[in-house]
Parts: sequence; C-alpha cells; structure tokens
Amino acid sequence: MKRHGIVKAAGLYFALVFGAGFVLGAIRVLWLVPAVGTRMAELFEMPVMLAVSILSARWVTQYVQVPPTASSRIGMGGIALAMVLALDFTVILWIRGLSFRQYVEAFDPVAGTAYFVMLGLFALMPWFVAYATRSKGCPERLS
Repeated sequence: MKRHGIVKAAGLYFALVFGAGFVLGAIRVLWLVPAVGTRMAELFEMPVMLAVSILSARWVTQYVQVPPTASSRIGMGGIALAMVLALDFTVILWIRGLSFRQYVEAFDPVAGTAYFVMLGLFALMPWFVAYATRSKGCPERLS
C-alpha cells in the first residue's frame, strides 16, 4: 500500500475515534462528572473508547484495505496517535488556556495513567485487529 493510503487510513481512524471522544467527553463533563466525580467519569468513559477504537480500527482497515502487515498497521496507528497528540498539545491547550506543564500536572494519577495506556492501545489497535483476524484462522500475513 502506498504511503498516502496509510495516511488516509490514519486520518479516518483518528477522525472516528476523536469524534466519538468529543461526544463522550461532553456527556462526561455535563452529566457524569457532577454525579460521580472526575476520576470515575474518566474511568467509565475508557471502556467505551476502547470499544470505539476496536470497531473503528477494524472498519477503517477493511474499508481502506490496509495490508495486514505490522509495518502498515503500526504505521497507521502511529500516525493517528501523532494526530491526537498534535491536537492535544496545540488546540486543546490553547482552548483551555494551559501550558504543557499545567496540562500534565492536571492529570489524575489513576485516570491519567489509564489515559496514557489507552493512547498506546489506540496506536496499536490497527495491528491488534489484524492479529486477531489472523489468530481466527484467516490467512492474513503479519510480517
């Protein structure tokens, strides 16, 4: 697959997951945080975002026909992760009026750690879904 195909897949994957996260974030802030607190609200959101990442990675890799090779799938996830981090470190910080240091210091130790684990899973999910397909007996190659 050509490089632009991987970038297209990464952009679509990013857009789907970011869009879902935007909607869920609004729900979290408006309804969950007042009811259960920030930490619990963020932790409640994470399994839903994990499911969104799984479904989005599966759909995008099939729709864009990303080869089931580790380099293609990890490249797709890495580019999508770079898009998330670029957005977080520019627009989000600017909108919230925070410095990078304030942003990092604002993370809850538990929910913040879980968030960074989720970022790693998000980046690797396109590869994980290829691996899961292969382990079910599908003849895809993961080299």
